[in-house]
Amino acid sequence: MFNRSRRNLASWFTLSMGSILLIFAGILYYQESIQQLEVIDLILYKKARVITSSVRYKEYQGEKRVFLKNLPVLGNNPPPEDSEIIYARWYDTKGNLKRYFGQVPHKKLNPRFAYQTLKFTNSSDITLPAIWLREITLPVQYQGELIGYLQMAMPMTRVQELLNKFLFLLISTVFIALGITSLTGWFLSGIAMQPIQLSYRQLERFTAHASHELRTPLAAILSNAQVGLLAPMEDSASKHLRLEKVAEVAKSMNTLIGNLLFLARRTGRLTPESLKEVDLRELLQQLLNSSSVKTAAKDLNLKSDLLKTPIMVRLDDELICLAVINLLSNACKYTPAGGVVELRLFRKYNQAIIEVEDNGIGIATTDLPHIFEQFYRVEQHQTNSVNGFGLGLAIAQQIIEAHNGHLSVKSELNKGSVFQIKLPL
Repeated sequence: MFNRSRRNLASWFTLSMGSILLIFAGILYYQESIQQLEVIDLILYKKARVITSSVRYKEYQGEKRVFLKNLPVLGNNPPPEDSEIIYARWYDTKGNLKRYFGQVPHKKLNPRFAYQTLKFTNSSDITLPAIWLREITLPVQYQGELIGYLQMAMPMTRVQELLNKFLFLLISTVFIALGITSLTGWFLSGIAMQPIQLSYRQLERFTAHASHELRTPLAAILSNAQVGLLAPMEDSASKHLRLEKVAEVAKSMNTLIGNLLFLARRTGRLTPESLKEVDLRELLQQLLNSSSVKTAAKDLNLKSDLLKTPIMVRLDDELICLAVINLLSNACKYTPAGGVVELRLFRKYNQAIIEVEDNGIGIATTDLPHIFEQFYRVEQHQTNSVNGFGLGLAIAQQIIEAHNGHLSVKSELNKGSVFQIKLPL
């Protein structure tokens, strides 16, 4: 599934970039064609101006006449071989042909176009390939009076060769760029798929663990109910015991489902409306005096080191209390009787720091990277925890991250752990 999505992403990326490259290459080729055409038009115009500058227009036998004998190309002298002029024609003001060089022209002039591109086929030798010509039709004036039209043409062979080379360069560049783009698209799509793959695997693991955790208490409820039903009707003590176990397991399930719903609903950052200015020192002091914390630490030495002055933080006080209670509960749970659990609050730079430290059994180095994962439980902890589902630290981390904070842990086996919460001020 992920490979197919990755291929689709890479294909769409390559297709998009390829389309952009093709459009860009087409625009470049068009601009180059226009530029080359302007160059050949300029050369053609200059040649035509050189020819027309030699035209003589003067009176002869009482009327003005145009003399073409001394014109380059059209005159008595043939043009040089490297002139590239295929043909040249002179028409009078009425469009009648008067003189020409090269191919036999039409006898009437159609002066609609100043410049035009024509396909030329040599009628005397049909085996020769056709060539493309650029033709100019230039009206010639003498002292403001129209005296005729000069029409001449040059081959576009050199321009076509330049454009063919340019087109080959563009096509090669586009293909190379497409190859690089496809490889880049494949690489980038792999990076883009990583968070999706990670989320999918987390969802798979979460679903599998949730199913497993729910199946166990359901089996316990079913087992206790069946045993209770098999007990004699007069054995009320046995039935009561089974009902107590069913109630206990149902309570455990309720806790688990509540945690799962919390994790499912509390995603992303908290809205500004849900935050309020709270004195964190006072909040933690109230937490330490709560019955749940006192009960959890009844066999332990619970200490606190809180700031003497208020420390105001914008937060959701109920969620922060839940996160700290989870940390304190874990510290109390995994600290042997008589051990020490300490809650600290202090300020560092622009952050409020909450630390929960214990001198309990600690966490192995190999387990530290995973303890904030949902349903992850350390093996030696499982023997000490009966009701734990491995969600408390995941919930605490989610709460802290929702406040744009950070939760970290330092621990050493048999020496204890220090959980640290950083909240921005």
